[in-house]
Amino acid sequence: MKGFNLKLIVHILGLLLLFNAIFMGITTLYSYLQNDGITTGLLKALALNVIVGGLALGLTLNHRKEIKKRQGYVIVAFGWLTMVVFGMFPYLFTATIASFTDAFFETMSGYTATGATILDDIEALPRSIMLWRSLTHWMGGMGIIVLAIAILPLLGIGGMQLFSAEAPVLGGDKLHPRISDTAKRLWLIYVGLTLANALLLFVSGMPLFDAINHAMSTMASGGFSTKNTSIGFWNHMPQIQYITIFFMILAGSNFVLLYYAIKGKFKRVFADTEFSWYTGFIAVFAFIVMASILRQGYYATADASMFAVWEQSFRHALFQVVAVITTTGLVTADFTAWTPFVTMLFFGLMFLGGSTGSTSGGVKVMRHLILLKNGFLEFKRALHPNAILMVRMNKVTIEQSIVYNVLAFFILYMILFIIGAGVLSTLGLDFTTAIGAAASSLGNVGPGLGDVGPASTFSSLPDFGKYWCSLLMLLGRLELFTVLILFTPYYWRNH
Repeated sequence: MKGFNLKLIVHILGLLLLFNAIFMGITTLYSYLQNDGITTGLLKALALNVIVGGLALGLTLNHRKEIKKRQGYVIVAFGWLTMVVFGMFPYLFTATIASFTDAFFETMSGYTATGATILDDIEALPRSIMLWRSLTHWMGGMGIIVLAIAILPLLGIGGMQLFSAEAPVLGGDKLHPRISDTAKRLWLIYVGLTLANALLLFVSGMPLFDAINHAMSTMASGGFSTKNTSIGFWNHMPQIQYITIFFMILAGSNFVLLYYAIKGKFKRVFADTEFSWYTGFIAVFAFIVMASILRQGYYATADASMFAVWEQSFRHALFQVVAVITTTGLVTADFTAWTPFVTMLFFGLMFLGGSTGSTSGGVKVMRHLILLKNGFLEFKRALHPNAILMVRMNKVTIEQSIVYNVLAFFILYMILFIIGAGVLSTLGLDFTTAIGAAASSLGNVGPGLGDVGPASTFSSLPDFGKYWCSLLMLLGRLELFTVLILFTPYYWRNH
């Protein structure tokens, strides 16, 4: 393609691999200190990332320091794939995951903060590999590309095109006129909340290693756990689950609003339409699920007091609703075992998603609100065809181009879900498992339905099914357009 800055693309991919190596180095050091027997394998993976990343940087020092929008899409899409491919080697070189397909799936699930796993016995893993799984979540949650944006100005490269491709925010809010300063502040908030989450979990009785891993998974809206039963391992310690609920809600909120909250500007937080609907959805659906659980008497045992039954029903209902809406995917119970109605409700929640500008996946609350508002305006337009009626959010008019973008996104999202489920059904998966795996992967939720439900893993999927779900994860994490635009012929035409 004429004017395509290939050297710059390779240069930034090398930079991303060095970021990969930094976190891999933390894992390797921890393995050495733990003497868990896999340090050599981790060193090989670290060396591979350093060598390839260093060569990519060194051989492309002489490049044009300008990122055009077209190149931003390539860098983000291929950057993610590069991170995933080279992030597999800690599993492969240590033989903790021997299959290339399984390692690719697990790594893609980590970087996309999906949380689906092929591991049937997580607790049998060496602790350093558990840490690496959590670190892939944590890097992918906020977006390694956003971290790169904070560094690119030091190299004389602007990052606006990368930011728009990696973290599209419908409202266009930025914390600072300089995009690199915005990225830095986002990461400072992200790091601060992760540390606070880990500290609170630790003082509440969770072991330090587990607290750090679950804090990274929670703030990334990920879902990887150090326990086979996830947060359900601590069902006897309600305080741990309430802390996790609180930080899942924060992770699913717009980080711009979290910045305002930290600055004490709470009026801006509570006046935000999306935040109000986001918290409202959580409250309403948690109440519905709680009522269903109470009616079923799921936690009503002979020795349980009425307060205990109500508290457990409330806690598990709220936890699972928040985990699915925010696409975190941590679990305290198998919600598919409650009632068919609740199972269908949670399937619907997989399409909701958290707030824009959060670490959550899914469609996002803002898009749903724009669709609903535009839908109601169509009734008025039918009665008053000459009137100029515009969608408004937070007392600001939404440009019609954004409305069209949201409509296109939603249509593409549903088409991809239908195609995704259809392809999985051809592999022999039953209807429930196929739609559950497709919705979970595309929405970066984690647990699905059927054979890939909260009490199961994705290990039973055939190899092609794992690659297919990995593709859906990537599409969902990068919000469809960033990847799909690369498959359009006009993208590659000379301009």
